[in-house]
Amino acid sequence: MKEEYLKWFSPFLQRDVEMLVFGHAGYPVVIFPTSKGSFHENRDMGLVKSAQWYIEQGLIKIYCPISNDADSFYNKSIHPHQRIQNHVAYDKMICHEIVERIRLNTPAGKVVMAGCSFGGYHAANFAFRHPGYVSHLFSMSGAFDIRSFMDGYQHDDIFYNSPLEYLPGLNDQELWQMDVVLGTSNWDICYDANIKLHETLKSKNIAHWFDVRQNRAHDWEVWKEMFPHYLSRIKFN
Repeated sequence: MKEEYLKWFSPFLQRDVEMLVFGHAGYPVVIFPTSKGSFHENRDMGLVKSAQWYIEQGLIKIYCPISNDADSFYNKSIHPHQRIQNHVAYDKMICHEIVERIRLNTPAGKVVMAGCSFGGYHAANFAFRHPGYVSHLFSMSGAFDIRSFMDGYQHDDIFYNSPLEYLPGLNDQELWQMDVVLGTSNWDICYDANIKLHETLKSKNIAHWFDVRQNRAHDWEVWKEMFPHYLSRIKFN
């Protein structure tokens, strides 16, 4: 399985960013790390390996970018306004420095967004904010509320990065073309968050699979089962 390390200076983040890429060809899949996770977390925890067959067959190419959580949502040393601005810069980096380049590797010009836990938030938020770039969303045990990180501060950028808040008002037709999977379990600490997003999508008649695994925890073992299962939904021809 081919592994490539990339590092470059991001004009949006004004610092170096790092990313691992797995595979030699195939449909581009962006996987976000969990809260404050490193760019090599999904490799180290076995999530990439769970998709090894798809990678070695040249069906997918996985991109694992850095997290910016430590400089945004989790940085309590700065004002909430700066926290959300740092996240907005991260969203722009992902969009313009990664997705806009790799999406051209598919006939549809789109990518897959995936992530576990808070990585599921990043995947869902990007997919719903930029539906024209995303063909599939695979959120595994995602958490979708960022208000708890903002200490009561109010700003439009907080609203427009909180899927449960802005999604009801979206009418981009690309949303109804996206293949959405919300993976969770009845023991998942993020189960309630997934129910809320499921109900929001259902209220808008956005087709999706609400996959609830039984008697499983918020843990890598269940995510490693989910991920290759979800990848089988991609139409590779």
